[in-house]
Amino acid sequence: MRASVRVVALLSLSIPGLAWAGISTESAESEQTSTQSEATQTTPTEMPVLEVIGKPDQQKKIPGSAQVISREILQASRVFTTSEALRKVSGVNVRDEEGLGLRPNIGIRGLNPTRSTKVLLLEDGIPLAYAPYGENASYYHPPVERFDHIEILKGAGQNIYGPQTVGGVINYVTPAPPSEFSGGLSLTAGNREYFNGHGSIGGAGMLLDYMRKQGDAARDNTHSDLNDLNFKSVLGGSGNHNFTVRANYYSEDSQLTYSGLTDAEFANFGAQYNPFKNDEFKADREGLSLTHAYALGGDAELLTNVYSARFNRDWWRQASTTPNPANLASDPCGAAFAQDRIDGDRVYPDMCNVTQGRLREYYTYGVEPRLRIAHDKLGGGGLETGVRVHFETQDRIQKNGTSPDARDGAVSEDNERLTTAYAAFLQNRFDLGAFALTPALRMEHVQYERSNRCPDPPSCTNPDVTGKTDLTELLPSLAMTWAASEALTVFTGVHKGFAPPRTEDLISNSTGTSVDLDSEESWNSELGLRGQWLTGLGLSATAFRNDFSRQISVGSIAGGNIPVATGETLYQGLEMQGRMDFGRLLNSAHNPFLELAYTWLPTADQQSALKCVSASASGCTGGFVDGSAAGKRLPYAPENTLTGTVGYANPQGFDARVEAVYVGSQFADFANNETPNGTGLIGEIGGYTTWNAAVNYRFLHSGLGLFVTGKNLLDKVYIVDRTRGILPGAPRLVQAGVEYQF
Repeated sequence: MRASVRVVALLSLSIPGLAWAGISTESAESEQTSTQSEATQTTPTEMPVLEVIGKPDQQKKIPGSAQVISREILQASRVFTTSEALRKVSGVNVRDEEGLGLRPNIGIRGLNPTRSTKVLLLEDGIPLAYAPYGENASYYHPPVERFDHIEILKGAGQNIYGPQTVGGVINYVTPAPPSEFSGGLSLTAGNREYFNGHGSIGGAGMLLDYMRKQGDAARDNTHSDLNDLNFKSVLGGSGNHNFTVRANYYSEDSQLTYSGLTDAEFANFGAQYNPFKNDEFKADREGLSLTHAYALGGDAELLTNVYSARFNRDWWRQASTTPNPANLASDPCGAAFAQDRIDGDRVYPDMCNVTQGRLREYYTYGVEPRLRIAHDKLGGGGLETGVRVHFETQDRIQKNGTSPDARDGAVSEDNERLTTAYAAFLQNRFDLGAFALTPALRMEHVQYERSNRCPDPPSCTNPDVTGKTDLTELLPSLAMTWAASEALTVFTGVHKGFAPPRTEDLISNSTGTSVDLDSEESWNSELGLRGQWLTGLGLSATAFRNDFSRQISVGSIAGGNIPVATGETLYQGLEMQGRMDFGRLLNSAHNPFLELAYTWLPTADQQSALKCVSASASGCTGGFVDGSAAGKRLPYAPENTLTGTVGYANPQGFDARVEAVYVGSQFADFANNETPNGTGLIGEIGGYTTWNAAVNYRFLHSGLGLFVTGKNLLDKVYIVDRTRGILPGAPRLVQAGVEYQF
């Protein structure tokens, strides 16, 4: 076979015999899938795509901790959101927001999950966020139904991706187009006005996929309607050329509130209370990409991604933040309204006669060629090198309306933010018998520009101001793996992490001058092992340490009164992942199984008080974040998280599982205040456990399946976030559905 495109069909991590968290195509659940008729099994077209984890024969040499959530796990668990799927992986902490998983807040190895700002998100190896360099906040996230499987890579191996290279990389892999005519349809309905219709059809190397999802979110006066359309085609070029073309369109029309609850509102009216009935969130995104794979001959290939995307978001809301005693006078509805909320009195926002529109439009495009060459130097190995040129444009406008349901008003902010990034990397793996040594070096150069285009006063201040700045970082890494036996691999690595600051944090809006703020700097290390301990038992364990000499706090996102600040921090912990298939152990077709994903984070501490970038910023005293001090625990970093599953499957098409998700207690502020202060912003968030279940039955040799699933079965009331006031977890959701594949 020619040294062709290393096609991913796709990217499932499959250490021989290993079967935990869907990391093996040999798992019992895969065997269940294989009992379906050949009529429902189609061969995917070979598809050039950027590998993050790689093929089964490469797994022992992966330079870092790696997990894959397989297609079988996603389907059998009937995951409702990407958040639910990612909780199945150790080291990953995902916080809910609106209850429909539209904007998951993802943190890895203790890093603050707010808006997923400290995680690199990819789709088929292409940057997913609308501004990963200049504004890596996730206000858009594809629905989980779009994906075939999900890869999570941590440790030194992430260094060749970027720009966020501290906690980990999440790569969402979409299905490969089938070579033969085939398709499928799934219909799901449930309480909370939930409906999901998902269909696909394809053949001859093409695939068209469409999903319509709608339902009520976690609180009163919240509802979302989503549409997601995707097209993918694999084209065989002449000679050694292959192309993959992708096009997608996403739209969202939501009645969605920004402001959380005060403590008294939560106590008096319940978790689902929401008086802001006129809030509206509308968004749409178009994406287009081309992947070209060129087999150069011998053992070399060139893989090039060209991509572009436009994302538009209009969020009109009656209140932008939860009231804070420090700024009652500037509350959108006035001090009296704010105090009523703190006191727990029922309020009527329509009487405020104020609406704010946060209008955003983002353009992202770039090109990234990667060259891979296998060689026989020093025992053999592989070299990978590449460059990236990436461009971002942010158009940000704020309008202040004069009626409760206004959708226009006077402009109070008009900002253009431009980011240009150049990156290059070189990585070489040396295979030295049972050992593999992988050094790498990455360079990032980022140029920033910010223009204040706001009209003249009185609407705005300091109009017609433009500022520019740039930064450059060199990021080395070194990883090693040791195949101790056929069943056991030991790995370790160290790398310098990188997370670029936001454009708005680097350049002053009023003067255009550069702010004294550099990129985050950390040294990150891990030591772990993965392997097959007994027949049917797979287990991995990884100890990690992320040591920041400079970490940027999550700034004043969502009105949490958190200033932009930097300081020294330290994260240390242990993550464990395992699965036991008793059917394989007992050589039985009936397979009871256990799954476990556990993270212990004993250290997530401030090593110094966090210094405010602007000493006069709200929330700063004496130039430091209020209450911040060495030894205090960092916010939104629970010490323990655990997802455990008990299930059963057999070859007759039946499987069932019950899942428990535990998240330990956590602080909501740098001062570690345990007692709420009334605003909803401050106070310890207690630990909680929720229960999920799914039952599937597939009619053999027909392509027809039925399923029932429940999320938060006990209807647990709990708090997930205080960043902008109390946000509750989603109430109980029960769904039933039917699917057909042909």
